[in-house]
Amino acid sequence: MLFTDLGLSEPILRAIAEEGYTSPTPIQAKSIPAVLQGGDLLAAAQTGTGKTAGFTLPILQRLSSTKASAGKRVLRVLILTPTRELAAQVQESVETYGKYTGLKSTVIFGGVGANPQIKAIASGLDILVATPGRLLDLMSQKCVSLNHIEILVLDEADRMLDMGFLRDIKKILAALPKQRQNLLFSATFSTEIKALADGLLNSPALIEVARSNSTNEAIAQLIHPVDRTKKHPLLAHLIKTNDWKQVLVFTRTKHGANKLVTQLEKDGITSMAIHGNKSQSARTKALADFKAGKLTALVATDIAARGIDIDQLPHVVNYDLPNISEDYVHRIGRTGRAGSNGVAVSLVCVDEHQMLRDIEKLIKQKLPQEIIAGFEPDPNAVAQPIQLRSQQHQQSRKPKAAGNGGGSARPPAKHGNPPKRSFNR
Repeated sequence: MLFTDLGLSEPILRAIAEEGYTSPTPIQAKSIPAVLQGGDLLAAAQTGTGKTAGFTLPILQRLSSTKASAGKRVLRVLILTPTRELAAQVQESVETYGKYTGLKSTVIFGGVGANPQIKAIASGLDILVATPGRLLDLMSQKCVSLNHIEILVLDEADRMLDMGFLRDIKKILAALPKQRQNLLFSATFSTEIKALADGLLNSPALIEVARSNSTNEAIAQLIHPVDRTKKHPLLAHLIKTNDWKQVLVFTRTKHGANKLVTQLEKDGITSMAIHGNKSQSARTKALADFKAGKLTALVATDIAARGIDIDQLPHVVNYDLPNISEDYVHRIGRTGRAGSNGVAVSLVCVDEHQMLRDIEKLIKQKLPQEIIAGFEPDPNAVAQPIQLRSQQHQQSRKPKAAGNGGGSARPPAKHGNPPKRSFNR
């Protein structure tokens, strides 16, 4: 199947072609016609398979072929995302593939000044991409009206629920017109997602192109057993010995990310950290430098697990295994995207053996292990409790304030290129 087979207009097809794409991914091939029909949709697919374009392209098509009921430019589409990085990524797709349609869009999120966002909204928009907190903040200031919304998208809905946005989402839903098209996209069909869908969607089309929590077959997964104190030397060894040019590294904590960056820099490996304590400008610069090849390693916490979209990213390293097994799937899904191959390496110490078992149970496969010479783990090592975020904080965490625009609150811990290019944005 080609994009030209999906009923998209010439301006949209021209923009797609300019990016070098010809063939839709499976989720795009199924969701684009469904969205064009105008009904509600509940869709799930592995991370990195193109959910963003699955709703962006048909939304652009629908808006460009119909006039607003008010006869002037009014906000007709609202796309909600859980994180700033993902919001920026979605907005980039809207701009890229809608550049010949004449439609206007902007993105709003916390961590930056609101005045430019307020001005962009006031100038007139067709599409708004937003994180829940900043949207509620601007709604309370009467800077944005949702009275004419025709299409609502909840992107990465499972992640939004994980981050405690349910109350915020319900407030936003209450401000929307009752008659609208609802599109719910998620990496998984959890019980919570199904409950949200039951209350939001009206006889939705259901699309699931891969088993929930399965991993992409294009990603080679490997475990390196190692002592906890030798993780950093092993990572530096892997980067230098294999001449890795671009590697995304996940740590469990913000402090751990900062510490690892300092250690890697001492090893002569250019790196920067990206996490919730970094300013938005610092996060944007780190991501831009990484994409441009100015950094060898980008060290991230799980805030970036679904917000980083880099073509041909070759390597992902789990320096620490995630507290939540599902996050393993989202982390490694940053590689092996758009039909390319990728490698996901996890450095696992004795403290994380139960986490590894939980991950293997979730993805229903036993991951291969390889001990690197010189970094053999001590067979007599005793597991120590993993220092997670303050359990008191986790247990007493209250719903997010409206104005924080996409924080990183988490629930308590649980134990060869194709002949035609498809794309994942």
